[in-house]
Amino acid sequence: VQLQASGGGLVQTGGSLRLSCTGSGRLFNTYTMAWFRQAPGQEREFVGATTYTDRWTGYADSVKGRFTISRDNAKNMVYLQTNSLKPEDTAVYLCAAAQYARNDLRRAEKYIYWGQGTLVTVSS
Repeated sequence: VQLQASGGGLVQTGGSLRLSCTGSGRLFNTYTMAWFRQAPGQEREFVGATTYTDRWTGYADSVKGRFTISRDNAKNMVYLQTNSLKPEDTAVYLCAAAQYARNDLRRAEKYIYWGQGTLVTVSS
């Protein structure tokens, strides 16, 4: 599967953005989808994931209650709604996919397919 992320931009503290990730190819509904982020000079950080079964969605503590993941398998899309943004949320946001994945979903190594990322900048 090939992934393309979009929707990033410049936003003020407290603002919102909706990030989108489009997947090409077949069997999108067999992929667990995740969002990671990477700030300059920092390691890639797990943001959230939703399983291919749609029965589990989890988030990093740093975004819980502010970010929401959803998916539309009919459109091969996964979304990340980001609310109450803070300057520390500034990063390149990447979507990732792992087929039939059900555990260790917070580890970047679990995911084989990655999009190119979209930059989110939160000004103070």
